[in-house]
Amino acid sequence: MKISLNWLKEFIQIDIEPEKIAELLTLKGIEVSDVYPVGRDLQKIICAKIIRIRKHPNADNLYICDTDTGERIIPVICSAPNIKEGLVSALALPGTVLPDGRKIKKAKIRGEISEGMFLAEDELSLTDDHTGIIELPDDTKPGTPLPDVLPVEDFVLDVEITPNRGDCASVLGIAREISAATGKKISFPEIDYEESEEEAEKIAKVKIEEPERCRRYCAGIIRDVKIASSPFLIRYRLYLSGIRAINNVVDITNYVMLELGQPLHAFDLQRIKGREIIVRCAREGEKIRTLDGEERDLSSEVLLICDRERPVAVAGIMGGQETEIQEGTKDVLLEAAFFDPITIRRGSKKLCLSTEASYRFERGVDIENVPMALKRAMYLMQKLAGGRIAKGIIDNYPRPYKPKKIILRIDKANSFLGTSLSSEKISSYLKALHMDVKKIDSKNIEVIPPSFRMDIKREVDLFEEIARLYGYENIPVTLPYIKPSEKEEDTLLKLEGKVREIMIGMGFSEIITYSFISPEYKNLLSLSEDPIKLANPLSTEQSVMRTSLIPGILETIRTNISYGERDLKLFEVGRVFIKKKEDELPEEVPFLVAAQIGLSSKKTWYSEPRKVDFYDIKGCAESFLKSISQKDFSFRRDNKIPPYYEMHEYAGIYTGDHLIGHVGKISSRITEKLNIEEDVYIMEINLRDLSEYFIEPVRFKPFSRFPAVYRDISVVVKKSTETKLIEDIIRKIGGELVESVHLFDLYEGGKIKKDEKAVAFRIWFRSMKGTLEKKDVDVIYEKMIKEIIEKTGGRLREA
Repeated sequence: MKISLNWLKEFIQIDIEPEKIAELLTLKGIEVSDVYPVGRDLQKIICAKIIRIRKHPNADNLYICDTDTGERIIPVICSAPNIKEGLVSALALPGTVLPDGRKIKKAKIRGEISEGMFLAEDELSLTDDHTGIIELPDDTKPGTPLPDVLPVEDFVLDVEITPNRGDCASVLGIAREISAATGKKISFPEIDYEESEEEAEKIAKVKIEEPERCRRYCAGIIRDVKIASSPFLIRYRLYLSGIRAINNVVDITNYVMLELGQPLHAFDLQRIKGREIIVRCAREGEKIRTLDGEERDLSSEVLLICDRERPVAVAGIMGGQETEIQEGTKDVLLEAAFFDPITIRRGSKKLCLSTEASYRFERGVDIENVPMALKRAMYLMQKLAGGRIAKGIIDNYPRPYKPKKIILRIDKANSFLGTSLSSEKISSYLKALHMDVKKIDSKNIEVIPPSFRMDIKREVDLFEEIARLYGYENIPVTLPYIKPSEKEEDTLLKLEGKVREIMIGMGFSEIITYSFISPEYKNLLSLSEDPIKLANPLSTEQSVMRTSLIPGILETIRTNISYGERDLKLFEVGRVFIKKKEDELPEEVPFLVAAQIGLSSKKTWYSEPRKVDFYDIKGCAESFLKSISQKDFSFRRDNKIPPYYEMHEYAGIYTGDHLIGHVGKISSRITEKLNIEEDVYIMEINLRDLSEYFIEPVRFKPFSRFPAVYRDISVVVKKSTETKLIEDIIRKIGGELVESVHLFDLYEGGKIKKDEKAVAFRIWFRSMKGTLEKKDVDVIYEKMIKEIIEKTGGRLREA
């Protein structure tokens, strides 16, 4: 919000530099992001009077104005539509540089000399008006510098208003903050007008059908207004605040909104059907053409201001064209109301329409200030538009404001802030903020916040106000008392930290992707879970919550490939969101996903390049799990394969019969649709399930002091036989004597049938109790061979 410093000075006496004001407000919690001067460097612009006007002999639309500059009479050529003899205007003499950088020179125009240039307001960056040259008071002495006549020299404060401080979205609000910080009194704007005998309540009626959404609606009637341009000061201040001037009636509503923080709206009374205002919600299919010329489709979420036949405004946001103030308007119905902030916020989002009015209503206006703002605007309309004000105002106030009492504990406040302030000092701070303070006893006070402070609802809110006025910079730095936790650090958090450490150690790079994904991934990956839809998504591509981390890592791979990066090892630790019952929050489940694509090893002078395959990602999974837990994990292919993996390059990760993850190659059907030309190998593990095994302590297992004996087994089995089955048989029969089993050879072709393969294992036997005898090992070895042949249907491979 941008406000004029000169305007602020009309509310409170300010005798410090603008930069100091900005610093003061910022230290009190109202951030001023910028302070800059306006209307400077205009001393060379003088006031000059047109003495005589002659038609240019060589141009139809140009005139030669003999102009009094205070020192001499000079010719100035001009084409402005409002020039006339006796007019005093702003003149730039040769050598003057305008705000836009143009330098004025003595020039010959169509054969005639012009020794200066009359200026419009926009050419001096005073307003955006270019309808004619500036018109100054007739009694202005020629030669007077323009800043001595027009109050153009000023400073603008750019104030950042937080959503909870709607009371500061006005000149009055900022003045109150300065008053609280400096102790200086506020002066309120003048409200003193004459009323006619005609009563406002007999001219129009107001009916509120939605008292929860419109808690107060006030209206005043002004007759016989004269629509014209507003005085320069009003237009200038509106311009500095970023609001376009329209006409005196509309400009006054905007001026009072900036001044007091209460949005207002003016209706052409003669165009309100039945002269009745009805506040209601929109009906489905209803439309309205707003002041910006757009026809808008409405819904029941939008609150409307209607007459007896149609909507005439979108409540708290924008008026309608049907009842707008225009050149022929004579009678005005002026609205000032309190609309529910949530209702206005929803309506603004629904219509994609944000205005200065909605900005304030969304943050909350002062419900008790509504009549005052209305009367201030009526006073200005009588003064500047010559209107007759009807007697009284219409004030429909179905549920009057009831102030809230808050008990503040002095000791609690000091403990919370780390201060030692007395009850009297705290009371003085709160009184400076216009709060009613009543002493209960030496340790407690009763506080009633003012109606304009909608954000103060709890005791802790009062603590913040005390801190602001005491000064954050004055609060001593102390270490907070922290009670040591009786529980150990959360297992899941420790696990996630360990997961990152291990994955980075294996050469993977961590990525972090959005929790929002495209709904198309559900069908593309054939995911079973229905994703949760977002109410207000940033885009269609981010409109649902993820139920898997795989979409994010696939998108990252696709992006990297588009930039020429094809050899990747990526991982992410994140949460997926599983839908529960309708009114319940989703279940958040932590997962690890890792991916490898491209080359596992690059070409060197001593080796050929090798592409990543299933065994690379499976090996990573094995190393990872061994680093996490001492539990035995197994890899099995079964009917629980997710639909996005290739069937023949997949394994489920189990501990016992508990499935905790998957490894495998992403289906080519999916990678082709995503334009990923490389094979993508994925590991995904449910970290919540894995955490059950992470807590097991790692214990030292003593090694045997006795020598080992090894045997090799080479068997021919069907290609469909998993080597894990053979390894399980070996370990089961060998028991504690089997120290390790290593698959060292896989052979196909030659004398081996097409549907068969030959696999060879080396088995190391070792005892903790003594040296193994050859005959004992041979007995176990023979049992192993017999069991393998029976269970697999295979045979020993011939030498």
